[in-house]
Amino acid sequence: MRYPGTILRHHNLLARKELGQNFLSDPRAAEMIVNRAEISTSDIVLEIGAGLGALTIPVARKAGQIFAVEKDTRFAPVLKEELDREGIENAEVLNMDIFKVDFYALAGEKKLVVMGNLPYNISSQILIRLVEQRTCVKKAVFMLQKELAQRITAKPGGKTYGRLSVVMQYSARIRSLADLGPQLFFPKPEVDSRVIEITFFEKTSLSREKEKFLYKVIKAAFSKRRKTLKNSLSGRELNITPAQAHSALKAAGIDPVKRAETLHVSEFTGLSHVLWGICKTGGENG
Repeated sequence: MRYPGTILRHHNLLARKELGQNFLSDPRAAEMIVNRAEISTSDIVLEIGAGLGALTIPVARKAGQIFAVEKDTRFAPVLKEELDREGIENAEVLNMDIFKVDFYALAGEKKLVVMGNLPYNISSQILIRLVEQRTCVKKAVFMLQKELAQRITAKPGGKTYGRLSVVMQYSARIRSLADLGPQLFFPKPEVDSRVIEITFFEKTSLSREKEKFLYKVIKAAFSKRRKTLKNSLSGRELNITPAQAHSALKAAGIDPVKRAETLHVSEFTGLSHVLWGICKTGGENG
């Protein structure tokens, strides 16, 4: 692995701050991540934001196959060159937007291991897409801004606990693998990073249709964080009245004056079950 600054200078390129391009520059950190991710030759890896190959190269040496997705058209050919330089033959560079990648087509009959150093500005969207595609994903290992990682694993009752916390914890078991300081990246970011592992549950309690409705309930509940659940749930998102929201909360065993940030995942699923009946009866298609 060559130092990112050296590669950029050689090709007369600059990292773009607006795209969150901070490249891992420490080979030992990259090896540590791959080892803790427990990548093996039986794995097909999808890497999001492969950049200059800091993670791609050590992953390729452990995995059976890796699809390295890099949206920036400046870096895709450079990444191919770096892979050739290292003699990597089991990596395919995909110069495209991750939101246009067909996870199922890449997985085939297996499940993917998804990895990447995610840019902060689209991390949440990527995580939501990952949840939507999770039936073909074995697990994910991501480098995220530490603040976002803390939000994902937050417990009820605090300001960091929110919509993303509930959605991720409903669908997966999440654990921290390592913390990385700014000095391990080039250019050096202004924040710390955390590596997390997301292992999706084989089964969840709701059908696909009811799960989509659960996400609507969660979104509505957190849409007005400072308001009580009775007030935040009644409105356009679910198209129910304050009286219906009050009734649903009571039926689910939840105090209507509570706020969304105080509910556990199990309480959201219970509330969603009650609201499903109300919305369906009222003509809401969920």
